[in-house]
Amino acid sequence: MRIGIAGIAGRMGRLLAEEIIAGGHALAGGTLREGSAKAPPAGVAILPDIAALFAVSDVVIDFTHAATAASHAAAAAAAGRALVLGSSGLDAAAEAAVAAAARHVPIVYAANFAPGVNLVLALAEKLAAALPPAHYDAEITEMHHRQKVDAPSGTAVAMGRAVARGRGTTLEQAGMESGRHGHVGPRATGAIGFATLRGGQVVGDHTLLFAGATEQIALTHRSFDRRVYATGAVRAAAWTEGRGAGLYDMMDVLGMR
Repeated sequence: MRIGIAGIAGRMGRLLAEEIIAGGHALAGGTLREGSAKAPPAGVAILPDIAALFAVSDVVIDFTHAATAASHAAAAAAAGRALVLGSSGLDAAAEAAVAAAARHVPIVYAANFAPGVNLVLALAEKLAAALPPAHYDAEITEMHHRQKVDAPSGTAVAMGRAVARGRGTTLEQAGMESGRHGHVGPRATGAIGFATLRGGQVVGDHTLLFAGATEQIALTHRSFDRRVYATGAVRAAAWTEGRGAGLYDMMDVLGMR
């Protein structure tokens, strides 16, 4: 497949380029973030904008920024090309725009492309279904490198949504408790708690706790190398070949639904 990379000069962009070549695919080219001073990988075609990148690609992988997700999804739909979207921190309007574009082309949109994380999400939903909120409080802690701009992380939010689904509700209906500070009152029953840590160069550390009065269950996933996200994203890109329009995630890519 001809795979393009949005933001090819960034840390993820460079890893994606390596994994595309290692997977036997053609690296169609990439775009640079506006104002970026980073040099792209040697010998890679740099396209002037996302539309030009889609024109030479079968699928584009995008880990750039939440602010570009809607316009990149629209460009995918206009070009009739697939999109693998790994940007986190999308607001409701951006997610709606991605879903609208997915009516025309295949889009794989995931909070995390590591296979292990997606297995944890599946387990989180099953555990939540078995552990009632009246007796087990769900708390999510996450830590990332100091440069990460969104909080809680997209993976942490995905964990919260998995818990909510298991309990037959949504994260918005269950309620998010995050950034506790001062006298905030007792914990609300059924709410899903989030604690965010930032520091150093931690790639990704997520733990979901089900805390009961007499026991505690913890699910933890730690990423030690960003390459795991690149490998998963390239796997998702290859999976889109011949796929019909739709909004997919890594559960689909892994054959878990």
